[in-house]
Amino acid sequence: MVEQTFPRELRLLTPESFQKVFAHPVRASSPHITLLATHNELSHPRLGLAVPKKALKRAVWRNRVKRIVRESFRFHQHQLPAIDIVVIAKGGIRDLDNAELFTLLDKLWRTLTRRSNG
Repeated sequence: MVEQTFPRELRLLTPESFQKVFAHPVRASSPHITLLATHNELSHPRLGLAVPKKALKRAVWRNRVKRIVRESFRFHQHQLPAIDIVVIAKGGIRDLDNAELFTLLDKLWRTLTRRSNG
């Protein structure tokens, strides 16, 4: 059984880690969400979240998006290459229900994997 946890070592924690991703990213995006990625020197992917108040005013909306992104990442972490990923939410994401958001993230993980390996 493959472990599907989200421990501390799978998270982008420092501003330097985020800046490294923003410097020269590979991107996969939709009108609702953007994923930026860059290769890391580790053997596993890491995830960072940027869900701005400007896009989602209420904390419950931001927390829902973050929870779903983390859960989707947990399920796909073993299929992703060794990359650092920053997920940036945009305003229209609030209109998606959970199932639509999971479907969109599945598609974006595949796109990001293909672009990072190529």
